[in-house]
Amino acid sequence: MPNPPTRPAPLRNFLRRVAGGDIPFWSTLGMEVMESALGMGRVRVRFSRGLINSNGVVHGGVVSSAADAATAVALLSLMKTGERMATTEMKINFIKPVQAGDIIAEAHILHRGGHTAVGDVTVRDGAGNLVAKALATYAITPPPAPAARGAGVRKPRAPKAKKP
Repeated sequence: MPNPPTRPAPLRNFLRRVAGGDIPFWSTLGMEVMESALGMGRVRVRFSRGLINSNGVVHGGVVSSAADAATAVALLSLMKTGERMATTEMKINFIKPVQAGDIIAEAHILHRGGHTAVGDVTVRDGAGNLVAKALATYAITPPPAPAARGAGVRKPRAPKAKKP
């Protein structure tokens, strides 16, 4: 059986940070990466009474955060070292409220261009019921160009000769 492909460095580094509890927002929500593959990410948010809103269901912001996080994991599998990303837009339809139990968001990258990416996300509860559907757009910035020797330093111009 062939060895599975090595995860790209951006994804490896991110997974290491998540596992070490180095991303406070993920720790606060109780998010964890369940699975990652090329262009795919699956994230779970463990149920906690602290995630319930005034209506007695998991807050929509938690569901949105899970969708956003799953898209980020999926996109990290397609990024090069030094590239950065940021969510620029996300549309989400809430289908069913969650009163108890974990939620699982699975994202697939539909498009990965030079400057943008689009991810499709399905969020389900622990029983497999559809909770939400989302579409997320990310901006991708390239790694900074290496500084050229003497970059930023201008040579002084010779003064123009005056006409007689």
